[in-house]
Amino acid sequence: MDIILAEDTRNTGILLKRFGISKPLKSFHLNNEHKVLDQYIGLIKNGQKVGLVSDAGTPAISDPGYLLVRACIEQGIEIECLPGPVAFIPALVASGLPCDRFIFEGFLPAKKGKSSKLELLSMEQRTIVFYEAPHRLLRTLKEMVPFFGLDRKVAVSRELTKLFEEHKRGSLQDLIVHFESVAPKGEIVVVVGGLPKKSAELRTE
Repeated sequence: MDIILAEDTRNTGILLKRFGISKPLKSFHLNNEHKVLDQYIGLIKNGQKVGLVSDAGTPAISDPGYLLVRACIEQGIEIECLPGPVAFIPALVASGLPCDRFIFEGFLPAKKGKSSKLELLSMEQRTIVFYEAPHRLLRTLKEMVPFFGLDRKVAVSRELTKLFEEHKRGSLQDLIVHFESVAPKGEIVVVVGGLPKKSAELRTE
């Protein structure tokens, strides 16, 4: 590896130092990936071996990476993807909700388009998985109520694989009550049960 692209060079630098890895670090994040993409593609085409890491989870899964991978494929550049951590899989398994069929929605729109997205998902019968910021979690749970109903089964997981890992499960109403009294911290995964089959049949009649 000649160069390592990092979402945050400070965080990645600490990790590399811990393992005694000394490689040039370059910044590659959501705010600059469009600007620097051609530069890094050029380095790769000139024979440089470039690695991409993210602060947490796996690159391109709600993190920078998709644009770089797509550009490499378009240029005929070989891609090697190493298996790594991704938060929504352990959250899904630990939720107690069906795991055989699910959809991953990443982050919901922060404002514009959020209601229309939730309305679209209200008929989804598969388990639905979201990421959410802790300061938006309670508001998002409340905004789900008109579309999913207070009784919809939900699980909220935070700080997965870390010291303060926590899982809260129950109805949408249960979780709203809980997070009204306890402010969430850390990285959040929300898992929502799909629309029960009988309810789906009633809505389509």
